[in-house]
Amino acid sequence: MTKNIILLFLFGFVSFSNFSQQRRTLVSGQITDSVSVVKNANIINLKTNQGTFSTDNGEFRMFVSKGDSLRISSIQHITRFILINKKDINNKSISIRLRDNTVVLDTFELKRHNLYGRLGVDSKRVPTNKKDSLLGVLMDFSKINMKVIAPDDQIDNMKPPINNVDPTARFAGVGASAVIPFKASARLWALRKELARKKAFPYQIMSELGEKFFFTQLKIPVERYFHFLEYCNSLGIEDLHRDKKLLDIIKVFQTESKTYLEIIKKE
Repeated sequence: MTKNIILLFLFGFVSFSNFSQQRRTLVSGQITDSVSVVKNANIINLKTNQGTFSTDNGEFRMFVSKGDSLRISSIQHITRFILINKKDINNKSISIRLRDNTVVLDTFELKRHNLYGRLGVDSKRVPTNKKDSLLGVLMDFSKINMKVIAPDDQIDNMKPPINNVDPTARFAGVGASAVIPFKASARLWALRKELARKKAFPYQIMSELGEKFFFTQLKIPVERYFHFLEYCNSLGIEDLHRDKKLLDIIKVFQTESKTYLEIIKKE
């Protein structure tokens, strides 16, 4: 009988100890830094996985017990861990101070410039942005009005020279006037038309579709514009342009731009 009473007493004492450890107290706290209070800070009790955020006054409330560990994090501050002690439980309040998260920038080289310090003069000497500068160097669009649709290639409207050479002239005897025929004139004329069309194609397609289509929608880098056209040329975009199939060209650009961007990203 006595043995049973002792076991019952020990069991009750252990249960009361466990209950005391699991019992939690509502504690109020405030988070500050070197300047003022910290709002929207994330507070998590790592033992219970319960969390909350600090108010605009840097205040928060949370159920804790002795031995709990709190993690306090904020975007602009260094994450801090707090161990709850008996004093925090008795006072039912806690003050937490965070340190600012200092960002160190990479070193840079300051080069000399040719500016005069006068806004009216310097604004005319410096390009408005990087894209305009690259376009001026790579594509020379300064003399091209992008709002005007390019007319049809005038070379297509021209006819190759007619060879009026007498085919029997080469059999003329000695002393007769003979004219040497230019047999390759038609082939060379066709080649000239093709080369002129290839040269004008990048500027014509840019005039028709616009900068926004290539550099904003497709996200093609400005300096890669010509390379992208060459990449798509195997799909016959120049032939489609000659046949005035602009919608087909747009579909090719939209499809191939995704693969092209992945390729140059790996380079």
